[in-house]
Amino acid sequence: MSKSICQVSVSPVRKEPSDTSEMITQILFGEFVEVLEVLKNWVKIKIIFDGYEGWVDIKQILMLSDLEYSALSQETSFISEPFGLLVYDHKPFPVTIGAEIHTLQEPDTFQLIQSKKFFIEDSLIKGKQTKEKILDFAFKYINTPYLWGGKSTYGIDCSGFTQMVYKICGYKLPRDAYQQAEIGEVLSFIEESEPGDLAFFENSEGKIIHVGFVLPEQKILHAHGKVRIDNLDYTGIFNSEINRYTHQLRFIRKIF
Repeated sequence: MSKSICQVSVSPVRKEPSDTSEMITQILFGEFVEVLEVLKNWVKIKIIFDGYEGWVDIKQILMLSDLEYSALSQETSFISEPFGLLVYDHKPFPVTIGAEIHTLQEPDTFQLIQSKKFFIEDSLIKGKQTKEKILDFAFKYINTPYLWGGKSTYGIDCSGFTQMVYKICGYKLPRDAYQQAEIGEVLSFIEESEPGDLAFFENSEGKIIHVGFVLPEQKILHAHGKVRIDNLDYTGIFNSEINRYTHQLRFIRKIF
């Protein structure tokens, strides 16, 4: 299958080939996808990182030859600040944390995608990071508004938040909370958890519907309305602003 790369800051991935269809996830600048089908102005894609499938506007991706994909995919770095800036055609090109930069050209100041030259204005990160670094990057999303299907600092959902932070830090998680709940080691007690572990929450039917980062002192960092800090105990998440529990705890998992 042919490969493509996202050439805009954020591209919505939709359930059906229509601008009015539900956004089920997003791809960020530099993210690779496989092309499954082309239907007029829409392309059905499969995200290479997590296997998610959906439809994107054909104008927001750039088709790559096998040779171009092979050259670009040798090395990946990530924009490491909440809002980053590239320069393309002498004009500002805004991106967000998690945007992917591939195989920089010497002297490591620009990325060339076909004839398009993007100059890098921000710091990058690559490789596996420590657990302490995971929370450092998680806090860069603080106050980001909640957005169903979102993966950027313009708007993010609970599992997009955890997936993106772990991805930036060099670890692979699937896209949805119920999928992430199958990764790593289940902990028996909250007291066994470490900052950066993931807490999962269920609905009345026992389905995993929410996820967030465990913090010290029985707190949690999660996307609910916005990326925020709330209290965490054996019952679940307690929101002190509205004085009630909002999510029921299922278990905590140590990812690594």
